[in-house]
Amino acid sequence: MPHLATYISLADHSEKTLADSFRAVAAGHARQADVFYTCHTLAGWSDQHRRSLAPVIERYGEQDNIDEPERLRAEGLAGTRDGEIGLLRDLQDLHLLATLVQSTWTVIAQGAQGLRDTELLQIATVSSSETSRQLTWLNTRMKQAAPQALIVAP
Repeated sequence: MPHLATYISLADHSEKTLADSFRAVAAGHARQADVFYTCHTLAGWSDQHRRSLAPVIERYGEQDNIDEPERLRAEGLAGTRDGEIGLLRDLQDLHLLATLVQSTWTVIAQGAQGLRDTELLQIATVSSSETSRQLTWLNTRMKQAAPQALIVAP
């Protein structure tokens, strides 16, 4: 199953990148209490997704040369931006990563259905659902941040 192993690796690496990026945004915008605490919570979800994948990785293997999440990871997430506009841009970067994670879980779920692998399907379904919730929070928080960031002079 070399192609399934590719997507399992992509999910594992993407979730790690997303969790690390949520923590970076939390640290960079710690004065925004909701961002700080929610980003830590959402990072924990991504960590749990990776833990859930461990038995699947043992069964199907993992590819070591997956670089997509790092390729898509914006430099701003390694070091967050300042101010309201910085928060808005950092949230957009997180949204991009979470969208990659979401589409990866969708593909894995389809593969799991084809293989009749109920364990992998359950992991993909739960992880996809929680990633949707991450995306919902990011969309909501961007909508909240946008007026202040775009209209009020710095």
